[in-house]
Amino acid sequence: MTSFTDSLDLWGLFASSFISSTLLPGGSEVVLGYLVNTATYPVWLLLLVATLGNGLGGGVTFALGWWIKNPFKADSKKHQRAMAYVQRYGAWSLLLSWVPVIGDPLCLLAGWLKLPVLLSVLLIFLGKLVRYWVVFWVVS
Repeated sequence: MTSFTDSLDLWGLFASSFISSTLLPGGSEVVLGYLVNTATYPVWLLLLVATLGNGLGGGVTFALGWWIKNPFKADSKKHQRAMAYVQRYGAWSLLLSWVPVIGDPLCLLAGWLKLPVLLSVLLIFLGKLVRYWVVFWVVS
């Protein structure tokens, strides 16, 4: 029975990480912190599962942006600044895709602007890995 509950822990981390990187709210850092402190799994596995879930969620948000047909209207100053930032730094802006509140819109805008897919996805995953590495470092 232990292996069944163990797999639920990892699937829970994956699901929480995935949801956290879409436009929906989530708390994957808390789940990761809990699992790190239980010391049930190797750290590399927890970082891999959390990064994979969060990176795939960021990729889905990027894809949603890619498929948006209507022109994006940056009507507020905040939206205009975000748009200018992504246009200025291109795919490299996705290194900040892990930042709460702004990360998800960055992925969406990057997709909408049709930034290079492979580089964008790579930078999303790299940003997410750094995020979870920092969480691990703080809780351990």
